[in-house]
Amino acid sequence: MTALIATDLDRTLIYSRGAVEAHGGGDLDLVAVERHEEKDASWMTGAAAAAFAALHERALVVPVTTRTPEQWHRIRLPGPPPRYAITANGGSLLVDGRIDHGWDSAVAAELTQAAPLAEIWDHASRVCRPEWTVKLRNARGLFCYAVLHRKRIPAGFLAEAAGWAEQRGWQLSLQGRKLYWVPRSLTKSAAVAEVARRAGTDKVFAAGDSLLDVDLLEAADRGIVARHGELVASGWRSPSVGVTAASGIRAGAEIVGWFTAQVESCPRYTGT
Repeated sequence: MTALIATDLDRTLIYSRGAVEAHGGGDLDLVAVERHEEKDASWMTGAAAAAFAALHERALVVPVTTRTPEQWHRIRLPGPPPRYAITANGGSLLVDGRIDHGWDSAVAAELTQAAPLAEIWDHASRVCRPEWTVKLRNARGLFCYAVLHRKRIPAGFLAEAAGWAEQRGWQLSLQGRKLYWVPRSLTKSAAVAEVARRAGTDKVFAAGDSLLDVDLLEAADRGIVARHGELVASGWRSPSVGVTAASGIRAGAEIVGWFTAQVESCPRYTGT
């Protein structure tokens, strides 16, 4: 059974400087995998980078991220450029680096199940106070997120905001300094299922760290989550999903090792 590897990026596979420093790892051999404003912006360990490049020899490797396509294009993962990449939390499917507009249409139909982004945007603009909000951003008209001063967020705000969003078919996820409002009908798992259908793969192995990865992990045959992430902190568990022993960028290296072990017994993926 040929394998598809579906991996979240930020704080799962790759780590910003702040994410590296939060859990230690600055003393490790690191390889830059992202450039932004002419500076290195995200890293993997050297060993993880080499092992990740080798995964392409056995499986179809599919990056799956909440980043927009523009933000995704700043990244250069080790190994050959992936044939498929899933961005905008499943809202955009890239094939050979180009947006698949047929998938855009399918996603637009699904989003009619939730309240419109304009309603969410107006609410977020009101409740995210300037004292602790850096900026509010629209992600391709699909969802929005706020960049926050995390330590200044008022007590009770997140629970109240999550409840408000839930009533409108949306969910919240706090990842580092970014607070995301995302429609529940916008899922990474749907896009992964579409890629698996096109590629003809049989098994899906997935990794993540946040609440936005729950559907991806539950739909996979097996999964793993980073110990330091929002998912573990929330108490979420699944019998088919393990948790890394390490935290931070060391967890990223552990996840790559876990993927390697999963695909060892699978036939080599030779499709397109």
